[in-house]
Amino acid sequence: MVLGSLKNTEAAEKLHPLFKQAFDYIKANDLAKAEPGKIELDGKNLFISVQEITGKTKEVAKMETHNKYIDIQIPVIGVETMGWLAGDKCVNSPEGYNETKDITFFTDAPATYVDVHPGEFVIFFPEDGHAPAIGNGAIKKLVVKVLV
Repeated sequence: MVLGSLKNTEAAEKLHPLFKQAFDYIKANDLAKAEPGKIELDGKNLFISVQEITGKTKEVAKMETHNKYIDIQIPVIGVETMGWLAGDKCVNSPEGYNETKDITFFTDAPATYVDVHPGEFVIFFPEDGHAPAIGNGAIKKLVVKVLV
C-alpha cells in the first residue's frame, strides 16, 4: 500500500510504467465534475471508474483483493476511510475468487485504517487487502485500474 498526495506523485510513478499516464490524466482534468462511469485511458490495461457511493461503517465494509489489477483510489468529494490488511493474512473468503470481476471478498478485519482526503491517493497492489468505502454520507471517488 502506498499513500500520497497528488501534488507529489513522482516517486509513485516509478512503481509501474502506466502510473505516470494515470496521474497525468487525473491532474489535467477536473474529475470531481465527471459523470459516474468508465474512462478508458489504455483499453483493459488502464482505466478509471468514476463512482458515487454512500459511505459505510467499518463493520459493513468488506475486505477485498484483486489478482489482475492494481487499484489507485482517489476520493474527489468527501473523505474516505480505507482499511488495510496484508493479503497473506486475508484467509476467510466464503465465496472465493471471482475471475470475471477480479475480486475476492474476505470477512477478515483490517489491521489498520487510513483517512484519504481529496487531493490524496492510495495504491493497493494485489498483495494488499483493503476495505474501501468507509465514511459518512456521499463520497465521489476514482478507482484507477492498472493491469499488473
